[in-house]
Amino acid sequence: MSDNITSQFFNTYAVDFNAIYGNNHNLWNSFINLHFRKSMKLRLFKTLEGCNPSDNAKIIDIGCGPGHYCVALAKKNVDSITGVDFASEMIEIAQQKAISEGVEAKCKFICNDFMTITFNETFDYSIVMGFMDYVDDPEALIEKVLSITSKKAFFSFPLDGGFLAWKRKIKYKNRCKLFLYKYNEIEKLFENKDFSRFEIEKISRDAFVTIYK
Repeated sequence: MSDNITSQFFNTYAVDFNAIYGNNHNLWNSFINLHFRKSMKLRLFKTLEGCNPSDNAKIIDIGCGPGHYCVALAKKNVDSITGVDFASEMIEIAQQKAISEGVEAKCKFICNDFMTITFNETFDYSIVMGFMDYVDDPEALIEKVLSITSKKAFFSFPLDGGFLAWKRKIKYKNRCKLFLYKYNEIEKLFENKDFSRFEIEKISRDAFVTIYK
């Protein structure tokens, strides 16, 4: 799904993106987090809650970025977690983060385009957070995610409309492709797919989708 422009952008953006999840809680960052990054915090919380890591799960994080989800889950009762990202700088940060937190034995990081990888295993939980924003063919990606998932898959979709969506369009206009969604477009993507049920919940500027296999 990736192209060179998108990959280059996220390699350049890796350090700044990692800092979004950081602990620098000064007044300005607190304001930004409250008003512009709320959805990022909410989807992290909901994913960690939904993975139920007490059952020794195997997890894959698609578009893992700097590894925040991977490291947070590895600290719980998880057998293994695989992080995939096409940006080498993101993967390097994720590997260092896992080492610094002492969970590198549970974490495997792959620098590649998810759509080009052949998986010979399935995962209890698949995480696709902050990733559909940049996918040219969302239906093909959803099909592949569902094919390797045995319990639940979690997706976030950036919602179109409103000031924040307009602001993102301007920000990314000359950087990389950006895809925003209406609710009915998200529902249509999951029609006639191989799962038992799904839920869509609005969390700030994102739609959080949970798939139950």
